[in-house]
Amino acid sequence: MYQMTADPRPWQAGPAPSSRPVPRGGVVLVGAHGGAGVSTLAGLLRPAWDMGAVRRPGPGQRPLRPAGRPVVLVARSTAAAAARAVTATGLLAAQGVQVTVLAVIGDGLPEPAEARYRFRVLDGRVGAVVRVPFIPAFRLAADPLSVTLPRRAQQALAEIRALAGEQPYAPSVTRP
Repeated sequence: MYQMTADPRPWQAGPAPSSRPVPRGGVVLVGAHGGAGVSTLAGLLRPAWDMGAVRRPGPGQRPLRPAGRPVVLVARSTAAAAARAVTATGLLAAQGVQVTVLAVIGDGLPEPAEARYRFRVLDGRVGAVVRVPFIPAFRLAADPLSVTLPRRAQQALAEIRALAGEQPYAPSVTRP
């Protein structure tokens, strides 16, 4: 498990916390749904805070507070996942959180037209949409860091880091 910015104690109303210096570096990753690939992506984008799947704030739950860090919303490339990404983007916006990058994780099959449409609609509501290709070696590896990433995956990670302000991005291949 990776570090989290959320306090595990139940949320209680009270005065707003004092302003603290924003920690340097790192991204906050949130899943649009369970099984989106947040933990794997967090391992590849270290330092990163794996917040699990986004949830509607309710009793005993605190809203997401990224502490000035960029937020990466993660979703699979299916029609159902795209629908959940739309909902998650709305839930985060209602909490005052802007999604810096929507990372769409490939599943090895072509992206359905309905999913492509929904991700295109979200392109105007998030900072950017980055497609992370399917990596078959992850199915066998116990640790994502032990896998040699294909060039397209390295480029997708570099693009996410650049959009999150972690490093400059210089694409070597034109993306469609």
